[in-house]
Amino acid sequence: MFQILFNIIAPVVICAGLGYYWSKSNRSFHMETITGLVSNIGAPMLIFTTLVQLEGDLTEFLEFGFIALIALITFVPIGFVVLKVLKLDYRDYLPALMFPNTGNMGLPLCYFAFQQEGLILALAFFTIHAVLQFTFGVWIASGSGSITQFLKTPLVYAVSISLALRWFEVPMPLWVIDTSKLLGGMTIPLMLMALGVSLASLSAQHLKEATILSVTRLLMGFLVGLGLSELFGLEGTARGVLILECTMPVAVFNYLLSLRYGRAAGQVAGTVLVSTLLSFLTLPLLLLFLLG
Repeated sequence: MFQILFNIIAPVVICAGLGYYWSKSNRSFHMETITGLVSNIGAPMLIFTTLVQLEGDLTEFLEFGFIALIALITFVPIGFVVLKVLKLDYRDYLPALMFPNTGNMGLPLCYFAFQQEGLILALAFFTIHAVLQFTFGVWIASGSGSITQFLKTPLVYAVSISLALRWFEVPMPLWVIDTSKLLGGMTIPLMLMALGVSLASLSAQHLKEATILSVTRLLMGFLVGLGLSELFGLEGTARGVLILECTMPVAVFNYLLSLRYGRAAGQVAGTVLVSTLLSFLTLPLLLLFLLG
């Protein structure tokens, strides 16, 4: 079992560690360019390739996306209550509690833990998460929302096109599959390296506050994931992926949003850093629970 855990965790730690070392060595890493490539090309192509090559029907993928939506909605009232008790502004901190790191950290972990089946379900969770973060998350942080932001999200088109192709059973030329697979292949390693670079530049300001919010994020995610898996009768890979994705630490993108809209960026950076470090410490126990 420990060999299995090592095989799952080691690639994540090594790739993120390379990003961390790269940043600490004062080498340039254009975060905006990398995240732009991943968000606009890599992740959409990874989803497109996975869905058009998915064997069987899409029922499980769509059902899991629905459960992911319920999970993210459930985080909202819990986050409101926690922030009310702590007397913290919800516009500053609710996105950090609501949106876990389902991409940079969640996708690789689900893939290494549950192989291709886990990656497919994790992509369903990540798609819902990304669309909501680029719309609802931006609305919370900025105080205004727009349908334009939704229409500018490439993941929406990747899912829509691939589902339409599957529905009408349109065969894909080999060159299309190979090209999208090649572009999608950069997603996971670049996500992990970007995570390492981000952690190298963050600092744990207001450590007590960051620790409370970080523990809340991880504990809330685990309980919601566990509760929904019982409610919907999930077993095996589906149960594991749901709990794992829900229990991810605070997403790095929350820090970028807080920085862009002036929403307690230093404190949010602290929650990203502390929750990620705590997650690395608790991850072996979580994987033992899920795979045992």
